[in-house]
Amino acid sequence: MKRTKYIISLLLILASTLHAQPWEQNNAIFNPSGIPSLPFSQPRFADLDDDGDYDMIIGSSDYRLVYLENTGSATTPAFIQGEGLFSGISTLDAEVGVFYDIDNDGDLDLITGGFTGLNLFANTGSAGNPVFEKVTGFFDGLDVGMNPVPDLADLDNDMDPDLITGLSESGILKIYINTGTPSSAQFTEGNSTIIGDVGLYAYPVFHDLDSDGDQDILSGRDEHGFIYYQNTGTMVNPIWETNTTVFEGTGDLTYWNSPDLVDLNGDSKPDLVFGSASGPLNYYLNAGSPAAPVWQENTTLFGGVLDVGGASNPYFFDFDYDGDLDLFSGSQLGDIKYFENIGTATGPAWLENSGYFTSLKHSIYSAVAIGDVNGDSLPDAIVGDLSGKLYYHRNTGSGFVLVSIALGNINLGGWSSPRLVDLDMDGDLDIVAGNEAGNLAYIQNQGTPASPFWALIPNYFAGIDVGSNCVPAIADIDQDGDPDILTGNLWGDVQYFENQGTSWIENPGPFQGITGGQNATTALADLDADGDPDLTMGEYGGTFDYYKNNAIIAGLGEQPLSSFSPSLSAYPNPFSGSVTFRFCLASETDVVMQVTDIRGGIVLTEKRAGMNAGQHLWKWDGAKVLPGLYLLHILTGERSGTIKIVRI
Repeated sequence: MKRTKYIISLLLILASTLHAQPWEQNNAIFNPSGIPSLPFSQPRFADLDDDGDYDMIIGSSDYRLVYLENTGSATTPAFIQGEGLFSGISTLDAEVGVFYDIDNDGDLDLITGGFTGLNLFANTGSAGNPVFEKVTGFFDGLDVGMNPVPDLADLDNDMDPDLITGLSESGILKIYINTGTPSSAQFTEGNSTIIGDVGLYAYPVFHDLDSDGDQDILSGRDEHGFIYYQNTGTMVNPIWETNTTVFEGTGDLTYWNSPDLVDLNGDSKPDLVFGSASGPLNYYLNAGSPAAPVWQENTTLFGGVLDVGGASNPYFFDFDYDGDLDLFSGSQLGDIKYFENIGTATGPAWLENSGYFTSLKHSIYSAVAIGDVNGDSLPDAIVGDLSGKLYYHRNTGSGFVLVSIALGNINLGGWSSPRLVDLDMDGDLDIVAGNEAGNLAYIQNQGTPASPFWALIPNYFAGIDVGSNCVPAIADIDQDGDPDILTGNLWGDVQYFENQGTSWIENPGPFQGITGGQNATTALADLDADGDPDLTMGEYGGTFDYYKNNAIIAGLGEQPLSSFSPSLSAYPNPFSGSVTFRFCLASETDVVMQVTDIRGGIVLTEKRAGMNAGQHLWKWDGAKVLPGLYLLHILTGERSGTIKIVRI
C-alpha cells in the first residue's frame, strides 16, 4: 500500500513539473557583489536613510537611477539594491543624480542631469525616508544643454550651495554662484564662469582633496583617465589649476569615467569610486593621506561582475575539458570573450582568459558557437557578426585557422548568431542561426564528422519570425528526445518553439513571465549539474542574467559536458517500462554504458568494443527497478556524457 501511494505521488509530482519550468532568477552567479553593471555608469554617494553611512546611487544612459542601500556600516560598507526610491523619476530627467539640502530644511534633495537638462526633485519626506517630487522650472534659464552633469558645494563660504555643471558634447565645466540664500537658491547664466574644458562629456565632482579648506574639482570625460582642477586660491577667490600628478595612471584602462570621492571605510580620507562606459564600478582606496592621496585598487567591494562591454551573447562549452562549463560571449566591439570556469560543475566561478580567441574577431556585434566539428577532440569555433556572415575557425591546438570554404558564401543578411547542434542526428554538427530580421536558418553539415561542409537549407524554419535580432538556444525542453528552440529578440521577448516532428509550434507556457533586456540573447546549459538546462541571458548592456531551472527533470542543455552533446537523449522520459538512449560517436571507439541511481549505486553496466562512428540506439528494460531518478552515463575513455531519466 505504501509503495502504491509512493508511485501515485511521484506520478502527480512529475505531471505537474515536467512541462512547467519554475525559473528562479539568481544573478549572483555572474555578479557576486550584487552591484549592477550599467552602461555609462555614474555612481554617487549620500546618506539617504539617515543612518550614518553612505548609500549609493548609480545613474546610467539606459536605466532609471538605481538606489543601493548600505546595510553595512560607515567603516565596512555592504550594498544591496533598494526598491522604489526613484520609481517616479523619468530616465529622461535623470542620467545622473547628486544630493544636497538645497532648501535648508534638514533633508537631502535630489539634483539630476538628463536629456531634459538640469532638474530639482525636492525631498517632501524626511531625512530617513525621502520622497522626491519634481520642482518644475527650477533651473530654467541656464544654458546647460542636454545631459549636463551637476554637483553642488559652498564655493564662496556664504553658507549656500553653488553649482558646477559638466556639459555634454562640448566638455566645458561651468560654475554657477548662488545669488539666493541657503533656503532659496537662485542660479542665473549671468553669474556663471567657465573654468575649463575637458574635451567631451565632462563629469565633475567637488571635494576638498588637498585638505586646505576649499573645494577642488575632479572631472571624468569622454576619454581615459581624469582631469583634476586643484584650487590653489581660497574659498572666496578660487584659482583653478590642473594637477596631473594626483590621478596619474588611474582610470587609464577604462573609458568615459564618471567619478565620486567619498570616505567609504571611515578613515577620514576620500576614496575614489568611478563608473565607465563599460559599466562595472571601480574602487580605489586612499592609502596615502587626506592631503596627499595614494590610490590602491580594491576589487572586493564591487568586483566580480561579468560584463563584456556591450551586446553580450552567451554560449557554454567545456573548452578545457575539466568537467565544468566555460562561458563564451560575443560583444558589441566584435571581440570573442572567454570566461574560464575556475569553480566547479555545481558552483561556477569565472576568470576571463580571452587571449587565445583574439583571431576570431571579424566585425562588430559578434556571436560564437564552440564545438568539435571535425572530430579531432579540439573545440572549434563558428563566428557570426553584424555582417550576417558565418566563419568557421578550426582549432589547431595552438590557435585558430579560418577555413573559408566550409561555409561557402552563406550570408544571413545581418547580425548572424550561430548555435551548433546535430539537428539531423547523423553524427556531425549542424548550425542553427538567428539573424537581424528575426528569422532562423538551418545550415546542414553535408560533409563528414572529420571534414565539415555546411549548406543552407531554405525555409526549414518557415513561419518563425520573432521580429528583430533573433538569437536561438537549443535544448530538449519537453523531454521528448528532440531539440527545441528558445529565442530572444530586440525587445527582450523570450519565445519558445516546440519541435513537433515536422513543424515548430510556439508554446509560451514554459517560459511565461521571463523577459530580458534590449537585444536579449539566450543560452541553455546546466550550470548547477542537476541534469536540466538553466537559462542564461545576455543583453545590449553587456551583462548576464541567470535563471536556475528548478524542474525535477528536463532535457539536455545546448552544450553539456560531453562529445555526445547535444545528441545524447532518452525517449520516452519519464518511462514506465523500457527506455531508448540515442547518442552519436565522432569516430570508432570502445563505449561503456552505465546506469546508476541518484546515490551513485550501479544498476547496470554494459561494454561494447569498437562501436562505429555515427548514431547509435541502446534500449534498456528498466521495468525491474523501482520508480525514481536514475542517471545514464556514456563513457569513451577521455570523454563522457550523462543524462537524467525518471522511471514512473
